[in-house]
Amino acid sequence: MALSTRLEVYQRLLKLRRERPLHLTLLDPGKSDTATIGHMARGAAEAGTDVIMVGGSTGLSLDRVDAAVVEIKEQSHLPVILFPTVAKAVSTKADAIFFMSLLNSTERRFLVGEQIASAAMVHQSGLQPLSMAYLIVEPGMAAARVGKAKPLPRDDPAPAVAHAMAGELFGMRFIYLEAGSGASEPVPPAIVAAVREAIKALLIVGGGIRTVDAAAAAVAAGADMVVTGTLVERSSMVKEELQPIIGAVHAG
Repeated sequence: MALSTRLEVYQRLLKLRRERPLHLTLLDPGKSDTATIGHMARGAAEAGTDVIMVGGSTGLSLDRVDAAVVEIKEQSHLPVILFPTVAKAVSTKADAIFFMSLLNSTERRFLVGEQIASAAMVHQSGLQPLSMAYLIVEPGMAAARVGKAKPLPRDDPAPAVAHAMAGELFGMRFIYLEAGSGASEPVPPAIVAAVREAIKALLIVGGGIRTVDAAAAAVAAGADMVVTGTLVERSSMVKEELQPIIGAVHAG
């Protein structure tokens, strides 16, 4: 994707959001080989997803992320946004990067350390930084374990709201409520709604969204963007399984 298109990723997301909520597909090079990543990207694109995110909690290396991004670009026309865990796996072949801080981590590394380590490369690379407050909600799964996070409670919206408001006050353009890949249940709609009411930043919701009803509930509660990841990894018919979920998201 050309540099001019890279620079327009954020504007493209804003334009699409004015029309409807967005669906993002998360692909993890730490879990799947490059050919499989390409197959999933093609299926997701054919199903109508708006963006491909690339990242994961474990098993990532720069070579694997680079190869995945190149393959995704060969198989789809979609923008590719990095969803990084560590600085060493930041690929300059992508179009943009969610430059994020895990605000409920107990470890400085995930609050600001990896970000400092990657800042010069991001600044020089042409990657468009999309500032994000990343908030992990119970159960949290591997994302919470790897990120040393204390998951936000599911039964009390107040901590999630406070964290989201802090992220917005820091100037972050995106707030991501994450239940964790493979979570048995997604982020409760009550938490999504409470955060939506408190902030103006773009609100992303992911983790445990495997059904049309779950996707529709997230959007109805106020999500601007909904992320699907594990469903895609486990599917042998990506297009067919994603289409109804993407349809529910786009229907708003």
